[in-house]
Amino acid sequence: MTPSIALLLVDDHTLFRRGLKALLEQDDRFTVTAEAGDVGEALRCLQRGQPDVILLDNHLPGVRGVDAIPALKEAAPEARVLMLTVSENENDLAAALQAGADGYLLKTVESDQLCETIVKVMDGESVISPEMMTKLVAVFRSRPSAAPLSAPVAAPVSAPVPLEVPREAASGADLLSPREREILLLIARGDSNKLIARELDIAETTVKIHVQHILRKLGLSSRVQAAVFATSQGLA
Repeated sequence: MTPSIALLLVDDHTLFRRGLKALLEQDDRFTVTAEAGDVGEALRCLQRGQPDVILLDNHLPGVRGVDAIPALKEAAPEARVLMLTVSENENDLAAALQAGADGYLLKTVESDQLCETIVKVMDGESVISPEMMTKLVAVFRSRPSAAPLSAPVAAPVSAPVPLEVPREAASGADLLSPREREILLLIARGDSNKLIARELDIAETTVKIHVQHILRKLGLSSRVQAAVFATSQGLA
């Protein structure tokens, strides 16, 4: 059997943590190995054991979740950090990604989508709630081309999620098929694969294949970069 994904839950609401733990442990793919109500307790948990994924709230007592990411990454270099928060603030999103978060989900997420996102993050994907993808694109669109995406944050030990798009991506745009360009625009709009499949009346697996082709042709590593690229090129 494949080992279950070990999770650390960091949230200051005890009832929410208990409910989240009960929900996640209904899925054989996950085991909640530790819980914490603040960053200090989370760091103590990491001294006792290393999780695969840290589910991190932003509004914590003392130190905010986004500000704690570098310390958590240093204490658990191999762990993925997935923000799970009510914060729809685009500056929190930008700060989290710049600090090295591997994903950003709102607490309004459906349970099955949360479970699938944890697996994707564990596999090395960067995942953002569709609502927040739109805000990320808006932040990028509104900032001067030479300005950083967010205010400076403490440098994380591990490399942050790449947000800037390689210049070589522009030459790859000519290689995109009409269908791939259509899907790229929907990614920039913040649509999930499921929504894109419904919009275009095609199978979700077909959308996934198209997304893989888009990223490969553009030389990009994530949907986030694809959305930023589409905006920078005036495609969205």
